[in-house]
Amino acid sequence: MNTQRPRVVIIGAGFGGLYAARHLEGKAVDVLIIDRQNFHTFTPLLYQVATCGLDPSEIAYPIRSIFDAPNIQFVMGKVTSIDLTNRQVEIALNGQTRIESYDYLIVAAGSTTNFFGNSDLEQFAFGLKDLQEAVKIRHHILHLFEKATWTEEPEAREALTTIVVVGGGPTGLETSGALHELYNHVLNREYQFENLHARVVLVEAVDRLLLPYPENLQRAAQHQLESLGVEVILNDPVDKLQGNQLILKSGHIIPTSTVIWTAGVKASPLAEMLGVELKRGGRVPVEPTMEVIGQEAVYVVGDMAYLEDDEGQAYPMLIPVAKQEGILAAQNILRRTNGESQKPFQYHDRGIMATIGRRRAVAWIYNRIPLTGFIAWLAWLGLHLLWLMGFRNRLNVLVNWIWNYLTYDRSVRIILQPQSNQSAAD
Repeated sequence: MNTQRPRVVIIGAGFGGLYAARHLEGKAVDVLIIDRQNFHTFTPLLYQVATCGLDPSEIAYPIRSIFDAPNIQFVMGKVTSIDLTNRQVEIALNGQTRIESYDYLIVAAGSTTNFFGNSDLEQFAFGLKDLQEAVKIRHHILHLFEKATWTEEPEAREALTTIVVVGGGPTGLETSGALHELYNHVLNREYQFENLHARVVLVEAVDRLLLPYPENLQRAAQHQLESLGVEVILNDPVDKLQGNQLILKSGHIIPTSTVIWTAGVKASPLAEMLGVELKRGGRVPVEPTMEVIGQEAVYVVGDMAYLEDDEGQAYPMLIPVAKQEGILAAQNILRRTNGESQKPFQYHDRGIMATIGRRRAVAWIYNRIPLTGFIAWLAWLGLHLLWLMGFRNRLNVLVNWIWNYLTYDRSVRIILQPQSNQSAAD
């Protein structure tokens, strides 16, 4: 690299970091991307990996293949410290460490699952935030069905074939719907001689699903989910997870060996390295320019950033927000290198959507146009294909979706690793 040019270090190759780097590609700066993985994950489709619908490689794309400009480099490693005074980042990999200097820093390390201090849930429930967790869920579910064929005791069999999804947001609904279709259109055929009956339960702590959506779409989402066959329990938070039982605050007990937690997220622990008082969810307070308050030349974007809109509400932890914040951070860095004034963040909200199952979805387009059912489902499919990285991945996913739609088949059902010890059932 040419050391005379400003050097931008980007931590994290999620949507915020990726779009920041794309905007800096070919510009008069040198860019180093750092990530713990050597691939970018299309996180909206993690639930389809977890439910045997897609292969992991179909929603992941090698970071080094994304960029071909000479001013973009990538290094795989875990950030262990950030020296804000000397503008240096320490990275570790396989017991080795290295120091990378920066003129500008963009931190886009995303978020992790938030279990809100419940140690039992943290130990035994499954998160769904990265590819490893999705694959672990897939192996776990398939293994439990095999285990159920060896189990004669009815209550034990029920726990093995009952899955509980906690959280009534888009991820919770998408996962619940996909699991029900996997159980009742694929696994029930394969295990019919063992007389196994699967059950999917969605638990939400408040009295409705999809809180940011209009009331009519919330009702439509619940109706579509229940019409699919998913049991919905509202206004009953989780109390504890004991053995093969999930106990709710009301005292209601659900026998289960699988709890998937989608009820909360918090900012990456890297936020603690930035030397500022964190906001709710461990998020970093930033200026409208995306610079960290009180820190020079340090930008935070995506799920880690805490920035309030005109109504005093923090911008949500959504992919469109991360993309736009990443682009703005890159633009403001370029403006600074050119001696220009930085610009504030202005979010262009194109709406929100969630799929529930085949021909079932809800969408709130531009916060004005409500869509439900088949039309919303088609809109969801088209948008996610458009966002997916790489033509090969788009083609593979499209072919898989068409095949799954026509046959109900889920081809990715091979157990390649031992049963996880994460389950409370073991």
